Amino acid sequence: MMDPDHELFVQVIYAGSLSAAGRACNISPAMVSKRISRLEERLGTRLLHRTTRRLAPTPAGERLFEDMQRILAAIRAAEKRASGEPGTVSGPLRVSAPTSFGRLHIAPYLGAFLKAYPAIELELDLSDTYTDLIAARTDLAIRIGNPEAHSLHHHILTGNRRFLCAAPDYIEKFGAPDDADALKRHRLLAALGQMPWRLSGPDGPVLIEGESHVRTNSSEVVRELAISGVGIALRSLWDVAHDLKTRRLVRVLPQLEGASDIVIFAAYIPTPSVNPAVEAFVQFLEEIYSPVPPWEER
Repeated sequence: MMDPDHELFVQVIYAGSLSAAGRACNISPAMVSKRISRLEERLGTRLLHRTTRRLAPTPAGERLFEDMQRILAAIRAAEKRASGEPGTVSGPLRVSAPTSFGRLHIAPYLGAFLKAYPAIELELDLSDTYTDLIAARTDLAIRIGNPEAHSLHHHILTGNRRFLCAAPDYIEKFGAPDDADALKRHRLLAALGQMPWRLSGPDGPVLIEGESHVRTNSSEVVRELAISGVGIALRSLWDVAHDLKTRRLVRVLPQLEGASDIVIFAAYIPTPSVNPAVEAFVQFLEEIYSPVPPWEER
């Protein structure tokens, strides 16, 4: 059995505040604060940063939270083995995903997921900012990038082909670049943090450095700028497949693609036994995106 103060600490992190944790545990915020202080005193370290506006774990608190997550997962697995029954997948599931991808390729399937798992209490947060799973009390993050650059456990869902593209109006006005070096003389479009571009071609890797013609933190804005003829963008096929089919966009330098180590993956906090709700959601998405994702179907 876990120490009650440890369980309360985990509840505080999940709830995001002492008062919310108190309501969940049916005790007063003052008692929650007293018990957390007692735990900090016993461990000899501060576990939480407390301000009037927010509450967040300290580095020591993050480590304790991760350890408690592992213990709770082990307890759930042990109870499941002892009962001999798989049980119903239930409980809260907090998921984060990039805005455009979540809107286009997650949201349309949520109805089917909730029908299959009616006891899961799903919360979906769409944002293009990096989500700290512990600080945001998020169970699962759908990310687009190189999973090996992350310390969390991950499960690759599908590849992420990326092409250089521009509107026909832009090509008619400014011409198409003949090679990668010629891109430097064109208007390039990228959201903050998306340049330099790492491309691959028949002669190996290519690095395209430069600045976006328009500064924005939104990938959706970049797509709309490209469609309206402002410049050349490096876009994921899941984002512009329809625009390429309808020729609102055309490929530029088709011999080049984005580096293949950028994939679409699910990231979650490492535990000995994965939360069944997380496992169910990852498997559900994998079935949708494999073997061929919907945006690559012809």
